[in-house]
Amino acid sequence: MTDGPLTLAIDVGGSGLKATVLNHDGEMLSERERRETPYPCTPPVLLDELATLAASQPDYDRVSVGYPGAIRRGVVRDVTAFVRPAPGKPKDPKLIEQWIGYDLQSALAQRFGKPVRVANDADVQGCAVVAGKGMELVITLGTGVGCAVFFDGVLLPHMELSHGRFGDGMSIEVACGEFERHKVGKHDWRARVLNALDTFEEMVLPDHTFIGGGNAKKLDPDTIGANRTIVPNASGLLGGIKLWERSEPPVSATS
Repeated sequence: MTDGPLTLAIDVGGSGLKATVLNHDGEMLSERERRETPYPCTPPVLLDELATLAASQPDYDRVSVGYPGAIRRGVVRDVTAFVRPAPGKPKDPKLIEQWIGYDLQSALAQRFGKPVRVANDADVQGCAVVAGKGMELVITLGTGVGCAVFFDGVLLPHMELSHGRFGDGMSIEVACGEFERHKVGKHDWRARVLNALDTFEEMVLPDHTFIGGGNAKKLDPDTIGANRTIVPNASGLLGGIKLWERSEPPVSATS
């Protein structure tokens, strides 16, 4: 018996797609399933992949999805990874046309036949890790760089701060992303990330910064600086419960 709805939590990443079912307390009721993110990743391709992931999981009542881009009321406002035919490749105008303005939340609700809530992946991860005290900044390091800002536990409107220019003219998202990590090596990449964290904090003035995502584990916890905490990558799934405490109503299959 459960005391609340079961949530299918999905974490959409530029390199991997992950899913598990959570109970009302955020405990995993199934093994985390992972699939490689296919490229080119058009909206129909992503929907098919997520439907395959969902089919591997036990029954659920609702769906939470973390997406690696700016989402406003379920609609894709901007995305970096999926407008490229492959990681590190130039943006493709045809992919931009398919993704920007796409109502992902409604499409998933129709596909799954369940209530769905979609948010930026850093927003979802932050929902799982913030303490709810003062200004808190969440940074995710993966294929690109995500960010989320909370004040006294309230998730603020999403801002793509990582699109700001950095270093030799690249955005923070590109300079500290996976492609550049392989290109410049571990030492230089770590230095870039620490520089970027300083830049983020100069803009946001947070009381605490949380660092997550698949590449967070490649940082040295002893050298990341004060008031910064590295959090488990699984937080990207576990935040799927807290996401439902936001005031904006979800989209259902009958909306």
